[in-house]
Amino acid sequence: MPPANPPQYDLLVIGGGINGAGIARDAAGRGLRVLIVEQGDLAAATSQWSTKLIHGGLRYLEQFEFRLVRESLAEREVVLHQAPHIVEPLAFVLPHEPHLRPAWMLRAGLFLYDHLGKRETLPGSFGVELAGTKWGAGLKPQFRKGFVYSDARVDDARLVVFNVMDARERGADVRVRTKLVAARRERGASGPLWRATLAAPDGASVEVTAKVIVNVAGPWVKQVRDAINGTPSRENVRHVKGSHIVVPRVHAGDHAYILQNADKRIVFVIPYQDYYTLIGTTDVPVDAFEHPAITPEEIDYLLQLANTYLAQPLAKKDVVWTFSGIRPLYDDGSSDPSSITRDYVFKLDAGESGDAPALSIYGGKITTYRKLAEHALDEIAAYLPPMRPTWTKQATLPGGDLPAGGLAAWLAELAHRYPAFPMELLRGLVRRHGTRVTAILGDAKGSAALGEDFGHGLTAAEIDYLVREEWARTGDDVLWRRTKCGLGMTDAQRARVAAYVAACVAKAVATAA
Repeated sequence: MPPANPPQYDLLVIGGGINGAGIARDAAGRGLRVLIVEQGDLAAATSQWSTKLIHGGLRYLEQFEFRLVRESLAEREVVLHQAPHIVEPLAFVLPHEPHLRPAWMLRAGLFLYDHLGKRETLPGSFGVELAGTKWGAGLKPQFRKGFVYSDARVDDARLVVFNVMDARERGADVRVRTKLVAARRERGASGPLWRATLAAPDGASVEVTAKVIVNVAGPWVKQVRDAINGTPSRENVRHVKGSHIVVPRVHAGDHAYILQNADKRIVFVIPYQDYYTLIGTTDVPVDAFEHPAITPEEIDYLLQLANTYLAQPLAKKDVVWTFSGIRPLYDDGSSDPSSITRDYVFKLDAGESGDAPALSIYGGKITTYRKLAEHALDEIAAYLPPMRPTWTKQATLPGGDLPAGGLAAWLAELAHRYPAFPMELLRGLVRRHGTRVTAILGDAKGSAALGEDFGHGLTAAEIDYLVREEWARTGDDVLWRRTKCGLGMTDAQRARVAAYVAACVAKAVATAA
């Protein structure tokens, strides 16, 4: 039987993607009692399958999404400062194709991009000669002129994890692999509330109560909204699949390319994980969204566009990895999936007068997650206890409190502290953990102290930490979300990691029992 007095929360956040993580963190830091539940692993759906960019969205200017671009550009600066260990500036080269967009249009768009938001860290845009310069590295010689502008790239899944870690450190209750089964409105002694039934990882049924539910279930947002309200909502979500391919590094430069296509879409070509290049994304409307996968047609589309620009052509055999994600966009009636708004949309269901409310959130971008969280709490503030003031704009995320000189200075300090460790190992750990890397290395004097080496910089000590501190429960959690070490591994190496993670989890469960 469920307890007569289940745990009580101010806020129940459904969904452990970037938006749910940001809301839980913000709310916990304002003194609310917060529970965040995620049916799978953190960032396991949309948030880990992005193009890994913190950007204003240059192409959204053509769709007159000025508010979204302005907010994104402002938030780009915030995220660069709050997570300098996993976010870094990145220059983008836009080769000029006169028959697609005239030079005056590109200059006007980049001028707006430079000035719509408050730009502090990144340089402004400028024109360049491509032929014979570093900016044209890897391109066909026919592309002679272009433009350079700046944005940033991010380890998307780790951004989610760090937000949830911060939420936990500020008092939030975090439950992964826990699914919302049902929720009903009640009138409690302290006022209206939700009584929610959750399915725990072991299958047990658990009840909790909350004053407000925030539904940030991503692709499942409509299903959750309809379930908790008991009736179908009028608003719909558009599921748009975005797919990417990863190939061996196509150029030696540190910059990325943004390529124009005749269909007016753009595709990014981005240096990725030192030895690879990430190419994406597509925009394909889909109905089935639970297990997205790239199609042969999408691979052909990305390769064809890349080969229009690249000097060394790519073939299907060059593709070493693919991934696809579902964007849960608000259905604004647009027939073109590329034109559907990427802005976030709130729908507040307050029920009858005096009932507990539920806020459902459609859309959103990784770049604007922090601002979305502030807006969400503003939307439901009247239903919650008094909150402390906004605070996240100036606060760094776990691991982001780097010394003066940034990541390079911190890496140099670690090399001094741990002279017996290979620099490549330290660099990988720093990129993933920032200042928290010392929680893994401790007082180790050499690599042997870190336990088994699984390859590509992944050791038993790091896996132990990821299981203990970051909710990792499977090999995929470790290989593809907490790290990207799986990309360069063999099947046998990945299987060995999965077996080790399973043993770690079993040991943790036995110890807890």
